[in-house]
Amino acid sequence: MISRDGIRNTKRWVVKIGSALLTRNGRGVDRTVLAPWADQVTGFLRNRGELVVVSSGAVAEGMARMGWAQRPKSLHELQAAAAIGQMGLIQAYEACFQKRGIHAAQILLTREDLADRGRYLNARSTLLSLLRLQVVPVVNENDTVATDELRFGDNDTLAALVANLVEADLLILLTDQEGLCDRDPRFHPDARLISETRIDNPRLDAVAGGSVSGLGLGGMVTKVRAARLAARSGTATVIAPGKEGDVLRRVGAGERVGTLLTPVQGPQAARKRWLAGQLQVRGRLILDAGAVHALQGQGKSLLAVGVKEVQGTFQRGEVVACVDEQGHEIARGLVNYDALESNRIKGQPSARFAGILGYLDDEELIHRDNLVLLLPGRPSAG
Repeated sequence: MISRDGIRNTKRWVVKIGSALLTRNGRGVDRTVLAPWADQVTGFLRNRGELVVVSSGAVAEGMARMGWAQRPKSLHELQAAAAIGQMGLIQAYEACFQKRGIHAAQILLTREDLADRGRYLNARSTLLSLLRLQVVPVVNENDTVATDELRFGDNDTLAALVANLVEADLLILLTDQEGLCDRDPRFHPDARLISETRIDNPRLDAVAGGSVSGLGLGGMVTKVRAARLAARSGTATVIAPGKEGDVLRRVGAGERVGTLLTPVQGPQAARKRWLAGQLQVRGRLILDAGAVHALQGQGKSLLAVGVKEVQGTFQRGEVVACVDEQGHEIARGLVNYDALESNRIKGQPSARFAGILGYLDDEELIHRDNLVLLLPGRPSAG
């Protein structure tokens, strides 16, 4: 499992920055405050790897532009404030990063985007492409179209789901507190910081409190819940004090700043367990002996050339069973082509996909990272 020292080797981060850390006490985005964050993000990109920003602040910026003193109560007014404020928020990010020679990109998501497998994979592909290009995705909830039922509710949750989406090494939830304490510091001056603990620690719910600033929706309760969501993909979480100087660099250097919540399982084990036990199988791929050996004996991806028959109706990104010619299920995984496409390319090498389908999305029918092998009676780690 990841440790403080292990953070130094992490390459892909998701960082959530809340309203209290970006605005002038809730009165619009403060570019003088945003600039140091842009410096830290730029430094990470140039020295380490890839980073996604999940940013609050659109509603606060919209309120400032409209001259509203209090956060709207109705969903439609919140959506209006977000639509107005999103312009200023992204303008501020773009201006800050542009001065540092970095491009930013706006990504707006709803729960529906992540619930639908096709849209989920499209969002994932876009984010991963931006990261490869060393562009900073600035992610926020698409408040203007989300209904109460489809909203994330807070950007801590959104950040955790984005960490799952891009398989981040580390999720950093910035807060206006020093981290997670053993008691609520608002009422107990002697409260002590919890520097590090596992995400399955049963005391976490008891010590988490509410939002201190009142500007955002996320208190420590939502941060603990978000850390649990992130842990499903083996992602560790740091709840860090956003008002301390150079906090991202310090976290990356392994300093004992904030609270480190470590997952129970590593990224691959967590992902394999999720694939093996939590998703409904939508179809079946009958494999020849060569493909079975490639999966079981060599740990390779599933190529279409080894598929003899396609059964069922499934969409891209859904789970299918991989079955040998005797009918034994040997693996299951997330398929890169739907049932009709899979049927057309079965038995064919990837070099022929473009000629058959008119395009090439992926060379593998199922990538090994999205595949779990099954042993008789129980799933294997693959």
